[in-house]
Amino acid sequence: MNKSLLQLIVTISETRSFTLASEKMNMTQPAVSRAVTTLERDLGVTLLIRDRRRGVALTPIGERIVRIFREILQGYEKIDQEISSEKGLEIGSVRIGAFPVASSYFVPKLIRYMKQQYPNLEFSIVEGTIAEVQDWLDNRQIDVGLLIPSEETTDSFPLYREGIYAVMRDDHPLTAKDIIHPEDLREEPMLLWKAGYEPPVLKWFECAGVTPQVEYILYNYRTSLQMILAGEGLAVMSELSLLDLPPGICLKRLSPEAYRDIHVATSPENERTLAVDAFIEAAQTLFPFEADRKPLIIV
Repeated sequence: MNKSLLQLIVTISETRSFTLASEKMNMTQPAVSRAVTTLERDLGVTLLIRDRRRGVALTPIGERIVRIFREILQGYEKIDQEISSEKGLEIGSVRIGAFPVASSYFVPKLIRYMKQQYPNLEFSIVEGTIAEVQDWLDNRQIDVGLLIPSEETTDSFPLYREGIYAVMRDDHPLTAKDIIHPEDLREEPMLLWKAGYEPPVLKWFECAGVTPQVEYILYNYRTSLQMILAGEGLAVMSELSLLDLPPGICLKRLSPEAYRDIHVATSPENERTLAVDAFIEAAQTLFPFEADRKPLIIV
């Protein structure tokens, strides 16, 4: 096995297509098929399942091996970056994963700052739910992830603390209150985000001994706002998702105050490349973490 072959298998696993992988690797499709067949024969295991309708999928052993291949490729990149650093040339790449709100707020600023410092660095971005970002990080599909930490998050650095608010239509009776308590929402139909967004919200209710009456489970904050406008419920949402509100939405402060922390998560320190270390440094420079920072939204 050589670097090109490892990259080929990883590319097939990501594109789920021999054709797309051959284009990305600048190889003919027959050459790709032969390389995979030869590797599987040498290893004595099947890595890929070929399905004309569903595309290419990894077998369980294939998933485990591809994860190792990604770690090996990351090692190659670390070597290249160390050599370039010795020569005074910063090269490399950073694969960023983030949930959409964090991606739109942080990533453009971070990339702009880093390109000023290291113009030869390359960046790629993928967006998904917080749970997906954690999964991509665990499988080494990305180098850094912007997420809400959970028990599965091990190597991470606090980036930003954002306030959480009660969100309702501006004609709702609760708009007459200045501050919303968990008990005020006990009988209200609630909208809840899932896939990693919900822990801070559920914790706020749990600490007060209140069980929210969840009417809808959603995965997109814009959908949540439109559902609120349609009169289908209330929500407890974080400030970065509320910076560009449509008319007709009202925000209220919570008591007790609630917040959630956004972290920059990475692979273990011994696996990080120089480019990833530079990204972490840039994040901490641009967004120094303040536990008592003033919220962007004042209500």
